Amino acid sequence: MDVGRLGALIGGAPEQQARVEMVLSNYLKRGGALGRMLVEEAGVAERTFADTVSRQLVMPLSDLRSDRPTADALAWVKGADAHRLGLLPLRFSTDVLTVAVCDPFDSEMVYFLESLPVIEVHLKITTASELRSGINHAYPALDEVNKYLVDFARSDAAVVGSQVETISASAFGTDEAPVIQVVNKIVTQALRDRASDVHIEPMDDRVRVRYRIDGALREVLSLPTEIGPALVSRIKIMADMNIVERRRPQDGQFQVTVDARDLDVRVAITPTIWGEKTVLRLLDKSRSLYRLSELGMPADSNAIYSRMVRSPFGMLIVSGPTGSGKTTTLYATLNEINREDINVMTIEDPVEYVFPSVNQIQINDQAGITFATGLKSMLRQDPDVILVGEVRDVETARIAVQSALTGHFVLSSVHATDSVSALIRLLDMGIESFLIAASVMGVVAQRLVRRICSSCAIEYTPSVADLAVFRSVIESDKSRFVRGAGCNVCSNTGYYGRVGVYEVLSITEEIRQLVVAGASPRELRDCAISQGLRTLRHEAGRMVENDITTIDEVIRNVYVSEGML
Repeated sequence: MDVGRLGALIGGAPEQQARVEMVLSNYLKRGGALGRMLVEEAGVAERTFADTVSRQLVMPLSDLRSDRPTADALAWVKGADAHRLGLLPLRFSTDVLTVAVCDPFDSEMVYFLESLPVIEVHLKITTASELRSGINHAYPALDEVNKYLVDFARSDAAVVGSQVETISASAFGTDEAPVIQVVNKIVTQALRDRASDVHIEPMDDRVRVRYRIDGALREVLSLPTEIGPALVSRIKIMADMNIVERRRPQDGQFQVTVDARDLDVRVAITPTIWGEKTVLRLLDKSRSLYRLSELGMPADSNAIYSRMVRSPFGMLIVSGPTGSGKTTTLYATLNEINREDINVMTIEDPVEYVFPSVNQIQINDQAGITFATGLKSMLRQDPDVILVGEVRDVETARIAVQSALTGHFVLSSVHATDSVSALIRLLDMGIESFLIAASVMGVVAQRLVRRICSSCAIEYTPSVADLAVFRSVIESDKSRFVRGAGCNVCSNTGYYGRVGVYEVLSITEEIRQLVVAGASPRELRDCAISQGLRTLRHEAGRMVENDITTIDEVIRNVYVSEGML
């Protein structure tokens, strides 16, 4: 392989070519995973890298969207090795093993394949994302759960439960006790499936396990009721909770490493009529923070928002329901404005991601640290920028508003349906209208919608009702609509990943006057629209028009009829 020619074959803009040449130079000096280096450091698209390597090495491409490996091929490689090295056995015939890889230059992977007792290994090239999905489907961690359920059934449930309570949280992945391994497999598969939350729910005849993937819950496992209390006890030990208390809600957290990725898991347990329900929030600490330009805002909205975040003082609000991506937007904003010459402080519940150069405070009710008390303390620390994770009550709202009026730049989130509703929410909390008008400089309302899976997108004809919704949201003569058919990459959902829908409201002098005058939400909204505000409904319709998401997603997450506004 002529690595030197690879840069010319990849092509791209002059700036990207320079980054590619630098990565290739570093690779020749110190080695490493060339494919990952080009994608992460040089910004080369996965598909571009795969196509280039395929052409230069004359290796066939593998389409893992539909190509399913055979059982006899999978038997040659353990799941742990497949995940660690990034390879997927596809076929085995007459001592020839065909393997899909995304980076044929990985020396550790090549050495492993050479050690297999087969005559030949044929490589096929695929993209990193397709390979990850293929490996997850071929070696699902949950497939091993049945074995541990059998072991659990053979033991006395009460004895197992008491044993679980004595095992340290550091035993993740090392102890063979059935309950411990079931918890391990549930968390491992959740991370591999890109789940943000795991719901372990006791019911009358079973324990249901569901993953929230791209904002939608999906059942992945059904367990016998007998194992439920033992599962909860194990999780309580890992999260340093009170294992005896079963009547009151509890919160905790623990950290684990899955597939060489550090994972921070937030735990919430609450009693139900069938037992204790557990929700695990998974925070992948290896995931990089977004920049403002990567959030998905249209260029003009991003320009307005970027101007607002560079203000030296004032209050900027991000609004939306739970799970709409408000924290991601706030963190991306901090990432944009954080500098060495300013003091940035945050108060959050919880602190989801750690900024090395930002002073972050965690809410601790037992220690008396609430949003209000923490914010008061923060103001004595000479802050320039303050991030309040959420304005929940009048005291916190009043301190935040006063901070904005006294020369601080305040970022915060508010639970509200749209940008205008966020202002109404502050009024409802009891903040005087003239204080809101003087302090708030902008509001961003947002939702998250699932992206159409690019690997299985097909044309389709919407129903008459769906088409009527689309026409009511945006004026468009669009006649060709796209949705995902379902494939291995998207786990047959038709969607892969999510993107933000944003409504950016800049508080103008006219809107300030309406706020002080006690105008209705309809009057405020009409004024904002006349000044150029594009509503969530309009922005969501634009995404359907551009084949980014579907009408179903808009109806599920964004759509509100005009009569309800």
